[in-house]
Amino acid sequence: MKLYLAPGACSLASHIALHEAGIDFDRVTVDLRAKRTEEGQDFSTINPKGYVPTLVLDDGSTLTENVALLDWIAQRSGQQLPGGEMGRTRLLEMLAFISTEVHKQFGRTFFPTSDAEKTAALEKASQRLQYLAGQMKGDYLMGDEMTVADAYLYVMLRWADSKGATVPPALQAYRQRLEQRPAVQLALRHEGLDTQ
Repeated sequence: MKLYLAPGACSLASHIALHEAGIDFDRVTVDLRAKRTEEGQDFSTINPKGYVPTLVLDDGSTLTENVALLDWIAQRSGQQLPGGEMGRTRLLEMLAFISTEVHKQFGRTFFPTSDAEKTAALEKASQRLQYLAGQMKGDYLMGDEMTVADAYLYVMLRWADSKGATVPPALQAYRQRLEQRPAVQLALRHEGLDTQ
């Protein structure tokens, strides 16, 4: 199986989750501006949407969208899932919130149409991060064990720091805990990133 990623992009969440799950995979870096893989292949032939993450399974089928990949990783491995009858539903709820309410706001900061738009997006992202800090139920977002939602939120916290969004102290400590995990360190090393 192959994970198509761009260093530091939201695909880092799937990269971390795959390592956490102990699933073997190959990594292929994509130049998102040129829409080319590191081998020179036209990325649109792999994912016509033109963005990462993209996971090509061993049977040739393709998965796109972080929420879908993270859910697949959790289901396939049986790890990084919260327990209980509503565990998977609550996980999907959290992944959807991170995707639509946090990720989307940072997306508005990458190519803003105005300074006002960028400021408004950062304020909204900061509010959403404050909400998530209040939802923490242990060392991790959904309890005492890491879930795939933590991998996604970790990427958003990296973006928050790089964009100047306000990160609550509880999430700063949480990010530091995540950065101690071998899977996070490995993914960062593979992508040529540091923990700053």
